[in-house]
Amino acid sequence: MKKSLSSIVMLSAAISSMAAVGITSPSGLLSLEVDVDSKGIPTYSLDYKGKQIITPSKLGLNADETKFTEGFTIVGTDTCTVDRTWQPVWGEYSDVRDNFRELAVHLKGENPDRVMTVRFRVFDDGVGFRYELPAQNGSNYLTLKDELTEFNYTDNHKLYCIPGDYDTDEYLWSETTFTELPDALRNYRKHSEAQRVDGVTIQTPMLIKTKDSVYINAHEAALDGYPAMLLDVNPEKYTMKAHLVPDRLGVSAYLQLPFNTPWRTLIVSDDARDILASQLVLNLNEPCKIEDTSWIKPMKFIGVWWEMFTGNVKTWAYSDDYLAKPGVTDYSKLKSNGRHPANTENVKRYIDFAAKHGIDGVLVEGWNEGWEDWASYRKNRQFLFDKPYPDFNLPELRDYAKEKGVKLIMHHETAANAADYELQLDRAFQFMKDNNYDAVKTGYVGAVIPRSEHHTSQWMVDHVRHVIERAADYKIMVDSHEAPRPTGLCRTYPNWLAQESARGGEFESFGGNPPSHTCMLPFTRLKGGPMDYTPGLFETKLSYYGEGKDSQAGTTLARQLALYLTMPSPIQMACDLPENYERFPDAFQFIKDVPVDWSDSRYLEAEPNRYITVARLDKNSDDWYVGAITDENSRVAMIDLSFLPKDGKYEATIYEDAPDAHWKDNPQAYKIRTLKVKPGMKLKQKLAPGGGAAIRIRKL
Repeated sequence: MKKSLSSIVMLSAAISSMAAVGITSPSGLLSLEVDVDSKGIPTYSLDYKGKQIITPSKLGLNADETKFTEGFTIVGTDTCTVDRTWQPVWGEYSDVRDNFRELAVHLKGENPDRVMTVRFRVFDDGVGFRYELPAQNGSNYLTLKDELTEFNYTDNHKLYCIPGDYDTDEYLWSETTFTELPDALRNYRKHSEAQRVDGVTIQTPMLIKTKDSVYINAHEAALDGYPAMLLDVNPEKYTMKAHLVPDRLGVSAYLQLPFNTPWRTLIVSDDARDILASQLVLNLNEPCKIEDTSWIKPMKFIGVWWEMFTGNVKTWAYSDDYLAKPGVTDYSKLKSNGRHPANTENVKRYIDFAAKHGIDGVLVEGWNEGWEDWASYRKNRQFLFDKPYPDFNLPELRDYAKEKGVKLIMHHETAANAADYELQLDRAFQFMKDNNYDAVKTGYVGAVIPRSEHHTSQWMVDHVRHVIERAADYKIMVDSHEAPRPTGLCRTYPNWLAQESARGGEFESFGGNPPSHTCMLPFTRLKGGPMDYTPGLFETKLSYYGEGKDSQAGTTLARQLALYLTMPSPIQMACDLPENYERFPDAFQFIKDVPVDWSDSRYLEAEPNRYITVARLDKNSDDWYVGAITDENSRVAMIDLSFLPKDGKYEATIYEDAPDAHWKDNPQAYKIRTLKVKPGMKLKQKLAPGGGAAIRIRKL
């Protein structure tokens, strides 16, 4: 990534003891103050446009060996102003501005002797801060128990959040308030066995809308060598406190000093569009560590995947004989169950479809030995990542895909046996390179092995980072599922194209996602990085995961097209079956055309849990694309075309809901129309309940 530095101005101060210190954002929108209270506990507060939004909130870390929590005085500060731009390998923008004022507050404690720096970066759209622990006079090995960090708010604001959980993010979003939150969480516990955190605890990223209509997204950036952060909420006092995901021994992290924690982030604006546009989390991550990024290619793909989720009763496993012959390890001696779609002929069918329609890749799930253990995965749970099933002729498919100009995408489901995956990692990646694979989808379904760990504990955070780094060594791109939720590390390692880490499109087959769900994810989950949501669902009446139950997807067909704009990702799936796309070839044309990498993005309308309208400029042409979605209510999107260059005339192809479309009653009703448009024109675009619109604008 290239970097241009416009200005850096640095100041410092060091005296024996200082009173409260403060700093403002570059334009003065945000004002931060740092102090220590009567017990020597560091605190911070934050004002937005002259009004306090975070009241004095405690800072500190608590370890077995010593406490970095109280008895501190401020002994010095450093400040600087930075204004620079950098160029992402892929993303929503070709240039990202990184403009902030920084305040490093140096703290010293006595009895015992301790030193700590809290570094704040104040942007016009928010704040990031982290703890920096230099080498100490005493022990430099810490057993971290707790983090004192607080986020104290001013009133009973509106919250958009999901329950705190150590092992899954796959929840629907609650729209609630501080005082109503306990009831909202109790309702979750009635319907979910995955809830693992007692008390009033929620996950990040989460969103607040204050009574003054200020939006605040709380999350973290650059999570590395440290557990993920949840938030413990006091509903009556309107406060939140960091809750670090522990291992099963109750230890949050094992640290060796010097060490810097992840950044705690607050994105702030009174315009909801600014929350969506913010690049604050990415800016707080380190620049790209991959010197040559030419091999990192954004892409679209289809997959042998969805037919295992719907009512066809297809299986990832090759044979059912393992139940009667559990000792047999030679799969050629087992009889195929006849329901295994990851076979040579079926995969060729997907390759042919991709080649015909210009789709870059084909993902194949269930190609490798080990899926038979899935039914008893708690006992064994070992997949082999260089052993194809007998009906999956890898050399033949490798050569066939190459001849057709299509990339095969590897699938590494580990059943959360992360320890075994690390043992196989180099062999698996070399096997990929030997067979012309350069992208992999990883998965961690189940309880983590080592059994002392959770999906978002320190060990798993380190494990996933190791996988990404090792993949970069082999020039492999990664789409990770069931991994710790993203915190912007895709800037540092842009081969990390996307993650799941939320309730994705697969849940349309598990009972459905309400239309509001994808009106919420861009305000929350996507602030850490792209999601592999798997849009493109055309058949929305589904059987429930092979169990014969009905499931109605919370979407119209036109909305599925819009998701390629409102849920941006450099790796996008066309999730449905080829035969469903062949039923609607005119609508499928948009999926074929829409890019996955952008030069510019303009958020035109937005309100969390309600609606989003966005325009994006293709990085490789002058074409603009617009996506608009709404919740369960119909609405008229106002699309201001002022973003179009003024020196041209344009043609817009609009994929829209038909007048009688409805996400539940008539989801496949759509229209396609073409009209001439010009800069400054305002389109009134009707969206059906649960619907959307997707527009391609080309210069004439």
